[in-house]
Amino acid sequence: MPRKPKSPGVSDFVDGIRRRDRTILGRALTLVESSIVAHQEQAQEILTELMPLTGSSIRVGITGIPGAGKSTLIEALGLHLLDQRKRVAVLAIDPSSSLTGGSILGDKTRMTHLSRKEDSFIRPSPASGTLGGVARKTRESMLLCEAAGFDVILVETVGVGQSEITVRSMVDFFLLLQIPGGGDELQGIKKGVIEISDAILINKADGENELRAQAACQELKMALHYLRPATAGWQVNVGTCSAQTGQGIPELWEMIQSFRDKTVASGGFQSRRKEQASAWLHSAIDLELRQRFLENRSIVEALPKIEEAVRSGELPARAAADRLIQVFLSQS
Repeated sequence: MPRKPKSPGVSDFVDGIRRRDRTILGRALTLVESSIVAHQEQAQEILTELMPLTGSSIRVGITGIPGAGKSTLIEALGLHLLDQRKRVAVLAIDPSSSLTGGSILGDKTRMTHLSRKEDSFIRPSPASGTLGGVARKTRESMLLCEAAGFDVILVETVGVGQSEITVRSMVDFFLLLQIPGGGDELQGIKKGVIEISDAILINKADGENELRAQAACQELKMALHYLRPATAGWQVNVGTCSAQTGQGIPELWEMIQSFRDKTVASGGFQSRRKEQASAWLHSAIDLELRQRFLENRSIVEALPKIEEAVRSGELPARAAADRLIQVFLSQS
């Protein structure tokens, strides 16, 4: 009977990622995404060893309404970056996938040209989980990709709602992608998403859509006069592009580079990175404490009855939480 291959240890993963071994990187990302405690512990050891190799990439978040052409734009931008001798990793945040079954995996099959390139790496988001859990896995995946030598990390929001805010909290540059349409071009755009964007591009600005895209662009520029820029010292850029034809893609990369140059010079780039790292720490504490709390045997026994009391209106939620916390602390 053939012997089962020995599972790689922490040093094997670290050495493989240092060598930019895509297979080892993929296996390390699987550890990060796993809910098995032993896998999580090993993933944290690997990340700790690799931390000195992280932080040198430019992290770009990309969001947009359904049908805005995010996948096409990511592929077009990724191929342009490869032409510039950059290595590109694509990650996603999709907390909705547990409900809808959707994920970037479908987008990966459409990014056929980019996915075949040696210096690109496309990773679907975890198949399910809370926004906080998926975000943690995406952040750690981003660090592993940086340690593996990827120069640009593209983080896409596949889900909706708070996922845009979450992606903003882990990237340097945040891009909102829109498409031209009839009537009010601002319809369907949440003000909060505009407020956190460093650039807004109207995609599909080709053929008969070109004039409508220009009109949408002007309307957005007027609206931005009343909003504070998301990044101090940087004026939000609004423009048009066509991911299908490649029009505007080189300019987008130039814009991202200009953003990095200006914010590094002002100190804003480094300051944002430090603030994000601190926020990640507090987020990790929240997630870990919540998990340990809910897995506690006494809480498992007490929670159903107390939760029912809240549902039936017999007990205020805050008082119920206090009771559960006291139960938890009494076990410490």
